Amino acid sequence: ARVLTAVKVPQDGASTLFLPAAGGCPSPPALFCQRSTDTMKRLEGKISIITGAAQGIGLATALKFAREGATVIVCDVKQAAVDEAVKQCQAEGATAVGFVMDVTQRDMVDAVVAQVKERFGRIDVLVNNAGITQDARLQKMTLEQFDKVIDVNLRGVFHGAQAVADTMTAQGSGVILNASSVVGIYGNFGQTNYAASKFGVIGFTKTWSRELGPKGVRVNAVAPGFISTPILSTIPGKVIEEMEHRVPLRRLGQPEEIANVYAFLASDEASYVNGAVLEVSGGMSV
Repeated sequence: ARVLTAVKVPQDGASTLFLPAAGGCPSPPALFCQRSTDTMKRLEGKISIITGAAQGIGLATALKFAREGATVIVCDVKQAAVDEAVKQCQAEGATAVGFVMDVTQRDMVDAVVAQVKERFGRIDVLVNNAGITQDARLQKMTLEQFDKVIDVNLRGVFHGAQAVADTMTAQGSGVILNASSVVGIYGNFGQTNYAASKFGVIGFTKTWSRELGPKGVRVNAVAPGFISTPILSTIPGKVIEEMEHRVPLRRLGQPEEIANVYAFLASDEASYVNGAVLEVSGGMSV
């Protein structure tokens, strides 16, 4: 078992730095999944829409935002999952509401955004997290597989951002955070459609940061590496081990580690971060 040493940072009594003993890597739950009772709420009062928020990175992000004081708008495709995510956010003391929303259906996206604006008066953050995979090699991939991934991962991001853009620019403030991937930067075997969608999200991010930045709206993307989410549940253990070996930290990332990055980018601490693509991959591209 690896041993962690906790060190208080003098200038910020709310911060605790965990250092691994004798050359080991700290386990992710000890570092990133514990709750803090004295952390400043960095997202206090921010009206935050999160798509794909009922599981994996999306749920971890919704819970992180809830703990940071945000009003969380949980959006996903299954009612039961949405209801459960809302309950978990509310258990953290946050105001949370849920909507069944398919990001590929523009009328549903527009309706949710309109209801959120009507109820809360503003929209401060959009996390375009919803995404899927439909993997196959180039010669085996069907048009249906290609179109479905592009529809959710790329068109869905466009729908969300365009739906909130007028509200945010009128406010003179807002944050749009897009889910890319290391696959969108470096490619990956058997993921033509996914790589294209995530590379396209980077293009969206760069373009919208230029268009919306002058209006006070920041747009950034997060590019996770191999993260332990339900998507990996069907992958054989040997393949998981190979994935871990490709990462210098020798482990998969945890959803909470991506959620922490989204929370930072959504907060005023990242007020000068715009047009960035932040890779969170344990150093796999080094």
